[in-house]
Amino acid sequence: MSRQAELIVDAKCGVGESPVWQAAEQALYWVDIPAQTLHRWDAQSNQTSHWQAPEMLACIAPLGADGHWIAGMETGVFKLKPQADGTLRSELISPVVHSQPGMRFNDGRCDRQGRFLAGTMVMDMSLASSAGQVYRVDAAGQMTSLLNGLLTPNGMAFSPDGKTMYLSDSHPKVQVIWAFDYDTALGVPFNRRVFVDMNKYPGRPDGAAVDADGCYWTCGNDAGRVYRFTPAGKLDSMLAVPVKKPAMCAFGGANLDTLFITSIRPTHTDLSDQPLAGGVFAVTTSVRGMPEPLMKGL
Repeated sequence: MSRQAELIVDAKCGVGESPVWQAAEQALYWVDIPAQTLHRWDAQSNQTSHWQAPEMLACIAPLGADGHWIAGMETGVFKLKPQADGTLRSELISPVVHSQPGMRFNDGRCDRQGRFLAGTMVMDMSLASSAGQVYRVDAAGQMTSLLNGLLTPNGMAFSPDGKTMYLSDSHPKVQVIWAFDYDTALGVPFNRRVFVDMNKYPGRPDGAAVDADGCYWTCGNDAGRVYRFTPAGKLDSMLAVPVKKPAMCAFGGANLDTLFITSIRPTHTDLSDQPLAGGVFAVTTSVRGMPEPLMKGL
């Protein structure tokens, strides 16, 4: 089954990532990594807003009900609050000591218990450096390294019961999605195994979401597709996006049955065949997603 996602915001993001639906506001938030910007789209008014961060922010998760966010950025994990002047008030919660220069956080989200997990990467992907790690930040703000040896950690998501963690490496040299058993009491992944070898499909595995049926949706970066895989790792369906680089997807909308998709607008590239690159897209699905967990503590 193939369907087409439609544009909702012509955002022209350099790297649009980490879409998060806030049901209480009926609004979608996402980031543009190189622009150091948090964006918001109001579904009722169709109006957009944005706020500037002090450094690149790559992944966000809601923190409480008062408009705060937790974010993986360049130098660590921060607590953010949008301000009326278009800036983000930022507080460093957990600094990170990168193993080499030129690194930042990339993909991340909260587990079902409200811990924040996020991966780091070397920004120059041509180096194919395996310096990337996945970290966990708990309610006290303590950061713990969980996994290492990654090139471009991506696609983090959790099964509905929280007992399976998914993670991909979207680097061209890897292109694999793994499943882990996940200790929900301790917040520790173990028993890593291949869930989907994306070398068998067009596109690199980028950001992802899990629906209420436990199926895993991943953006096929470079292929203009979003794939849905069953919990057994079998391809169930595919939808098309009118740009080459869909980056991450998230469920939202009044019934949680709308899949929102952010994308990348490459620089120094002829975009005549994809003028909407960097936009945010949406498609109504036949399944429902799950509310994004709040970060607990802090």
